[in-house]
Amino acid sequence: MLLSYYQDQQVEAGCDEAGRGCLAGPVFAAAVIFPADYHHELLNDSKKLSEKKRMALRPIIEREALAYAVASVSAEEIDSINIHNASYLAMHKALDMLQIKAEYIIVDGNRFIPYQEIPHSCIVKGDGKYLSIAAASILAKTYRDEYMDNIASDYPAYDWLNNKGYPTVKHRTAVLEYGSTPHHRKSFRITDPQLKLF
Repeated sequence: MLLSYYQDQQVEAGCDEAGRGCLAGPVFAAAVIFPADYHHELLNDSKKLSEKKRMALRPIIEREALAYAVASVSAEEIDSINIHNASYLAMHKALDMLQIKAEYIIVDGNRFIPYQEIPHSCIVKGDGKYLSIAAASILAKTYRDEYMDNIASDYPAYDWLNNKGYPTVKHRTAVLEYGSTPHHRKSFRITDPQLKLF
């Protein structure tokens, strides 16, 4: 069972991103504020859920959160400021969009660029520990997957319907064979498809 909050003295927003390791497409991030006593037994790290379960949970999160927001940073901007800064920028943009101002922020991972003067905590594997971060991971992932699905038909050789822009063998082979698209991150190195990345 994931925890409802990291601290209960201030309005707490959970943040996470999706698409950091992709070769193509924007990086997405989400911020979610739940009621302090919120519980949902099916919420978990998006990577541990099937696509069907993530899509089923998304409207529940959007309905039951006190506030939520999803933002993105383009491939072009990723190339300009690097993927780490782009990930934090996407989180900041999501926090900007919240209809309720966060007083405390919990972030998945071990690094974060401070947002305004709001205190924060970085939590390694936080998407598997706290409900708001798990919910943010689900929103970021599902919105990003939808984005990649919508542009996939324009570039069928890259198999984005299946890989969502991640560096699978088929995706890397296509880049080496056909070149990059306007959606590719030009600053990302494409390795030999025969080399295992993971």
